[in-house]
Amino acid sequence: MVRISLLFALGLGLLPACSNSAPQDPETLASWDGVSFYELDTKTLDGQPQELAAFEGKVVLVVNTASKCGLTPQYEDLQALYQKYSGQGLVVVGFPCNQFMGQEPGSPEDIAAFCEENYGVSFPMMEKVNVKAGEDQSPIYGLLGTRTGELPDWNFAKYLIGRDGESVQFFGARTAPLGEELTAAIEAQL
Repeated sequence: MVRISLLFALGLGLLPACSNSAPQDPETLASWDGVSFYELDTKTLDGQPQELAAFEGKVVLVVNTASKCGLTPQYEDLQALYQKYSGQGLVVVGFPCNQFMGQEPGSPEDIAAFCEENYGVSFPMMEKVNVKAGEDQSPIYGLLGTRTGELPDWNFAKYLIGRDGESVQFFGARTAPLGEELTAAIEAQL
């Protein structure tokens, strides 16, 4: 019965399948050579320009988020992680994404209200982006994918960026925000 349920969940896309490799061809690698995470720009969830240089010198955890996913409760632990380590220099940055079974269909206002009302999210939330490889991929995910060789294969995949903006570690969607694997990596960077 468990086996059938697991296969059913995988078939419906309720569980992440395997990792999604980022393009590693010489042209793509060369396009990001020497570029720091902190050189990139984005927009906040309310549409304001956001230079990632504002996070320079901090350890940054980038997470692609969704409001209607089985992993959405990770917002609670991401907020706890942010509260626990922000005083030591950690910033959690959420990037809503609607590419995985349409699980983030909301407007920026809907997303902001959902995050605040349900999980008390106070960490920075950015505009909705595309994380998968392609012409409309966010440059942020293009850089992070090139650095790690991994792109999110589901909502709540995580990238840990060192204070230097160069060192990047990838953690899959099922990596618990407060679990030993991620917290040990964060503490090592702090």
